[in-house]
Amino acid sequence: MSDAILFVSFGGPNQHEDVMPFLENVTRGRGVPRERLEQVAEHYYHFDGKSPINEQNLTMIADLTRLLSIQGPDIPVYFGNRNWHPFLNDTFNQMEADGVTRVFAFVTSAFSCYSGCRQYRENICAAQEATGTQSMEINKLRVYFNHPGFIDPLVDWVKQAMAESPNSRLIFTAHSIPMWMANGSRYVEQLTEASRLVATGAGVESFDLVYQSRSGAPNMPWLEPDILDHMRALHEQGTKDILICPIGFISDHMEVLYDLDEEARLLAAELGMNLKRTPTSSHDPRFAAMIRELVLERRGDLLTRIALGTYGPSHDVCPVDCCTPPPARPAGRPPAAP
Repeated sequence: MSDAILFVSFGGPNQHEDVMPFLENVTRGRGVPRERLEQVAEHYYHFDGKSPINEQNLTMIADLTRLLSIQGPDIPVYFGNRNWHPFLNDTFNQMEADGVTRVFAFVTSAFSCYSGCRQYRENICAAQEATGTQSMEINKLRVYFNHPGFIDPLVDWVKQAMAESPNSRLIFTAHSIPMWMANGSRYVEQLTEASRLVATGAGVESFDLVYQSRSGAPNMPWLEPDILDHMRALHEQGTKDILICPIGFISDHMEVLYDLDEEARLLAAELGMNLKRTPTSSHDPRFAAMIRELVLERRGDLLTRIALGTYGPSHDVCPVDCCTPPPARPAGRPPAAP
């Protein structure tokens, strides 16, 4: 049996002319108005049309590959995206050509919800059907919201930032999702636990969990409060210093660079607030070590499944009702269950 790791991510444009085709891929079938796509496109044009996500993913893959070459197992790492090159279909064709028969799929989302878990499983299944590679065994690695390789780097960075600015209000932020998606998953529960683990590890008694990067229709309820609204509320209460930890993201991609480093910083300056932000977990070598550990445990090479807190490690194989799909769709099992 020939094993491989599949690094699965969202994807992002690499140049100006990629932006609108990429956004059309992301929103296909959702009825998002052209005007809204053009608004979001401006975020990318602010960075010359290039999303940082692909290079960040390639850096993570390089870190993991180096670690595997030193510590094993000696298996290749492939890269496939949901919405832009390299597309999953192309990656599955390459894996088949290379003789891969068993795949361990790492998804760049630490938390469970439809868009962060089940939809990726559906994407993998669709890619297998499109490429005729259904015989390839797929093992999706568990979500890692409470794994020390994800949590411990954030603890260290929050601790350091609070030592430099001890009066800061600690704010954890994550991507907002529609309420139907939140209600059909453990997203908020996992985010709350991860935030608690980081705050406790850093010796911080209280914190806020807020959301950002909402992109849906105005009449559809999404998770709140929004980070900018929360900053205004804190300002009214007299808060001067805030520390943002983007716990919902594993790398500094567009939602972090634009929504936090641009919009939130501009608002902080307008309000006269001092804003600091921690890095994301993938900047630390412990993150690559975590991916390796998740692969080893799923292969059966590592008997201890590591997790912090009281929740324990998440399941390996998702149950039928895990991360339920949009209300208009049946809630049954996707074509297969990686």
